[in-house]
Amino acid sequence: MTVLLIISSARDDSVHMVLPKLEKRGVPLLWWDEADYPGASALTTRYADGRWRQTLTYRGKTQDLSEVTAVWHRRPGKPAAPDVRESSQREFAEHVAKLALRGAYDLMTGARWMPAPPQHALAIDNKLLHLHRATELGFTVTETVVTNDPDELVPAWNRAGGKLITKTLDYLPFSLDDEARHLYTTQVTRRWLSGRHRLRHAPAILQPNVPKAYELRVTVVGERVFAARIDSQVSRMTAVDWRHHDDPKVIYSAYDLPPDVAERCARLVAGLGLTFAALDFIVTPDGRYVFLEVNVNGQWGFIELLSGLPISDAIADWLADATLRPDFKESTDAR
Repeated sequence: MTVLLIISSARDDSVHMVLPKLEKRGVPLLWWDEADYPGASALTTRYADGRWRQTLTYRGKTQDLSEVTAVWHRRPGKPAAPDVRESSQREFAEHVAKLALRGAYDLMTGARWMPAPPQHALAIDNKLLHLHRATELGFTVTETVVTNDPDELVPAWNRAGGKLITKTLDYLPFSLDDEARHLYTTQVTRRWLSGRHRLRHAPAILQPNVPKAYELRVTVVGERVFAARIDSQVSRMTAVDWRHHDDPKVIYSAYDLPPDVAERCARLVAGLGLTFAALDFIVTPDGRYVFLEVNVNGQWGFIELLSGLPISDAIADWLADATLRPDFKESTDAR
């Protein structure tokens, strides 16, 4: 028996979009969330009689993990031990649960993963690496400085003719005045230069503000490439970073990428050891494609809903093939 293991939150709308298509394709599956471990599920790894065996018990059913031939590791919650009341003991329980998960995943060598085994996905989720690989493939990448040296800010601002943007290496939320905040791409104004000493505390990405005709979100599923045009420049609120505001004036539409650009997108994702990723580009007024970043497990559901691109079908096809066909091979296979 072959089984697909979906690892994600039960509230994951993207999984709900794909689930009926997997059922239509006859894919046997188990949907489980790491947040239910160790509190509401049991994972056992055993070596005996010369062989390794792993089982996952969840909601009264036990799954032999050797039968899992494909894993879709989407966006699970964090391991949780809510019944352990004392905080340090609970932190310990949750910490060792993470270690047990890591080891169990490492032993699932017979499964194919989307986008990749989580340890690998975490290791390559680095914007500097993505930019470097993009330049190796011949993508246009704008001048980039990643630094915490305050003395680098004014020269970068001058080289950009006063049109400089900054963004963070990750989108980890933080608190300001007891409110959760995120850092989005932001223009560096002249008055920021006087406070440049603050850069010392955390490195930032500095780049010229590239002129935009529109932007692209390119979703790669295996060897299939889907591009959506985002008319971000119709609104002042989305002109610098379209993710910052949900503006109804911004139109999303299917876009035909030049074949050479699409091929390089697929090669970039495959070269990172991924079977799925979302890539962001600027298209300049003179028609140049400027690479921005790779989102290793980027959201795609809103792109499908707004552009009509059949991304969920492609994901269902890949997962069905990886689950049901033992001989399934693809150049973008994470292993």
